[in-house]
Amino acid sequence: MPDPHPTPEHPRPDRPSDAPDHPTRTTYGSVRKARIDSLAAAGVDDRPGVSLIRGAWQRLRRNPVFLIGLTITVAFVMLAIIAPWIAPWDVTARPLLDKVRPQTNPVPGPEAGHLLGGDDRGRDLLSRLIVGSRQTLVVGVFATLFGLLGGVTLGTIAGAVGGWVDSLVMRIVDVMLSIPSLLLAFTIASLARSPSQWTLIVAIAVIQVPVFARLLRGSMLAQRSSDHVLAARSLGVRPRAIVFRHMLPNSLGPVIVQATLSLAVAIIDAAALSFLGLGNPDQRQPEWGQMLGLAQKYISEAPHLAFYPAGCIIVVALGFTLMGESLREALDPKSRR
Repeated sequence: MPDPHPTPEHPRPDRPSDAPDHPTRTTYGSVRKARIDSLAAAGVDDRPGVSLIRGAWQRLRRNPVFLIGLTITVAFVMLAIIAPWIAPWDVTARPLLDKVRPQTNPVPGPEAGHLLGGDDRGRDLLSRLIVGSRQTLVVGVFATLFGLLGGVTLGTIAGAVGGWVDSLVMRIVDVMLSIPSLLLAFTIASLARSPSQWTLIVAIAVIQVPVFARLLRGSMLAQRSSDHVLAARSLGVRPRAIVFRHMLPNSLGPVIVQATLSLAVAIIDAAALSFLGLGNPDQRQPEWGQMLGLAQKYISEAPHLAFYPAGCIIVVALGFTLMGESLREALDPKSRR
């Protein structure tokens, strides 16, 4: 009879001395290693799957285009936040007024303490560019946010209700899309009694509503026939819960990516409307489009007055565009590399 309590001096007679301590674990590891080697030899990736967000981030952090756009965007946002504290001069001060000569020197050039010189009123140009970034960001963000809210509301109604409600909402959206966006924004802004910053925000938000509405409505229609929505209906889940818990959350991805791209368009449209004189007329709150409009009088004598704000607008819009396009490629299954 074998010893029930073996010792190192008296091992089990039915177990080889060189047998592994955990035969089951060792066997499983050997089988798994052999399976991985066979799949790798066949060109099959046996790595565990990852979520959509994690997979998108793994692709984005290796994408130099996204990193460039993210760097520009983060730098712009940080500059807008701390602008009043890092501006060398008060934007309403006129330290170069004594250098302004309407006939010989209408725009003071760079000098010590004024890296970019001044404008035709003796104000420091660098300080106005720095502080103007905040106004540009405010207009772009609020216009995109209001347009997003309006578009999500219309898109949710059209995609969830369907029928004649969907047809009515989409016909309104089609009419708005048939009008050139800048012309529509110009018309809305010109209806205001007096131009202001909120005039720009409302005008740009209105032209962005149909873009978000159509995009969300298409995503909602795709979700209506998905398996998880059909399963929820078969289980008797209320229609409101299906819309707000299943359809809408799974439809917002493309809309959020579009919001990133629309933010760049909003900045350009705001600059265009300000250039045309439909923005905030108060020069104590500088904005890049406003500065661009004021510089057209001196485009021959001092082209740098227009070059610097125009360059800032182009670089910031490029940053948002690069980031948005990279997000779209990373989240789109057809564009994954």
